[in-house]
Amino acid sequence: MIVNDASVTNKLATCIYPCTGKPFQLDPLVLIHGWGSDSKTWNLVLPELRKHLNIITIDLPGFGYSEFYKKDISSMKQSILVNHFIDAILEVIPANCSLMGWSLGGAIATAMIGKYPSRFSNLITIATNPCFVKKDDWDFGMPRSIFNKFLKLFQNDPSVCLKKFHHLQCSGDLIEKKLYKFLQPSEIKKIALFANSTKKNHRHIYWLRALKLLQEIDNRNVLKSLESPGLHFFGENDQLVNHRVAHEIILSNPAHKIRVFEQRCHLIHISNAKEIASSTIKFIKENRYSLNKKKIANSFSNAASTYESVSRLQSQTGKKLLTMMPNQIIPNTVIDLGCGTGCFVQSLNNKNSYSKIIGLDLAEGMLKMAKSQYDYAGVWLCGDAENIPLANNSVDIIFSNLTFQWCSQTDKLAKEIARILKPGGKLLFTTLGENTLYELKTSWMKVDSYVHVNKFLDADIWKMAFVNEGIQFENFQVCDYILQYGDLSDLMYELKKLGAHNINSGQKKTMTNKKNIRNLINAYDQYRDPKGNLPVTWQVIFGIGVLGA
Repeated sequence: MIVNDASVTNKLATCIYPCTGKPFQLDPLVLIHGWGSDSKTWNLVLPELRKHLNIITIDLPGFGYSEFYKKDISSMKQSILVNHFIDAILEVIPANCSLMGWSLGGAIATAMIGKYPSRFSNLITIATNPCFVKKDDWDFGMPRSIFNKFLKLFQNDPSVCLKKFHHLQCSGDLIEKKLYKFLQPSEIKKIALFANSTKKNHRHIYWLRALKLLQEIDNRNVLKSLESPGLHFFGENDQLVNHRVAHEIILSNPAHKIRVFEQRCHLIHISNAKEIASSTIKFIKENRYSLNKKKIANSFSNAASTYESVSRLQSQTGKKLLTMMPNQIIPNTVIDLGCGTGCFVQSLNNKNSYSKIIGLDLAEGMLKMAKSQYDYAGVWLCGDAENIPLANNSVDIIFSNLTFQWCSQTDKLAKEIARILKPGGKLLFTTLGENTLYELKTSWMKVDSYVHVNKFLDADIWKMAFVNEGIQFENFQVCDYILQYGDLSDLMYELKKLGAHNINSGQKKTMTNKKNIRNLINAYDQYRDPKGNLPVTWQVIFGIGVLGA
């Protein structure tokens, strides 16, 4: 259905497609088409995407149902036109979503996520060159002379230009003739739009200015510095975008992923719709809560010397979790997963004196502190909870206090837990729920659009991840711990000393200015209680489960 009718609202036309199955996340995937096209270009990929995701499609200004988008751009400088397109899109999409763009749509999506990183979870581009036109330091673009000829042709004879463009898009594909024939009816309609129109009508102006955007946009620095997960598709025989760009993207940002389809053209979202959809779904699932493990490790290592002095929540939850642990009679192998400075390793050893206790943490600085302050001759390991350096079926009990929230791939974590546990082995854990730091989060939202508070998952997500791996819960509960602070600086100080301050990829890269700090303080003050204290909510999930035989 059309959500925004451009002829009525003067906003971009958008269509919303609810998930036809069970969505694994509520945040939608927004699809942005390329030049000379409209949202109907996604018709083949939509059914597969909708099985797992809510989808929103957009018609860019002057294209498709946004033909009636009447904002005048005739006198607008080309250098600021991309911001005009971005602002128009932001008006009609939710605050949190992922972006997928084809060709020009991919370039606009990349520019958007570069400008507003906190608003978008993932970037997926299809047949998109970060710099479409060749430059002295970029040999992978279209030669400027060829681009200018194409631009001039559209300016003078758009119908002829669109016929040529249709041929170029299909050219080189394994099923070139089938593609050409399949798309011909819609291409004939587009050509007819310009057959008898004047060169300066509204549609022609928008299409011409949008075409010039390809010459203007240079996203190379954006991709290089982008910390949001990225996936980029290319066609080996694409006549418009050199597939060698894929290699350059990996060199620029090794964290991003690429896929090149052999013997395919510019229209891979049509020729390989199911593969594009399945790869996209897998990618978003894997990265929907992306965290930078190196930053996490460094953050906690730097906080090792001050951690215990400010870890009052960790102390409360750990002690409660310890009481839920059964008294062991026979020797067992017990792991404190995310042991930090080791305060509970000693407690576990006292409770299970005949057992082998292993302290494992991602942060080397935490382990050094643990070794230096506890007289314990057990095993200390530096490792990742999502890639535990222990053998299959080797652990009887896993104890983990406020660690799992730093793992971005819950399914992978649950698989690792199930892998190392013996049949009948126990998992005892606490982690933070989505309502954690609610007051701070909502206060920051009144200040700017950047991510300032780490994202935490709903309790049901955690429960389902472990249940899917055969862990049945004897006890699963969610408790709110409300801690009091004199002022906001006390909270921020404690978060820093804990190593639990903002480490999201969408965080603001520069220092927050004094005005925004004042606005944050004013926004948070609305939560101050009658005694003058600022409350901080920590939503803690407790889980006690057993791995089935």
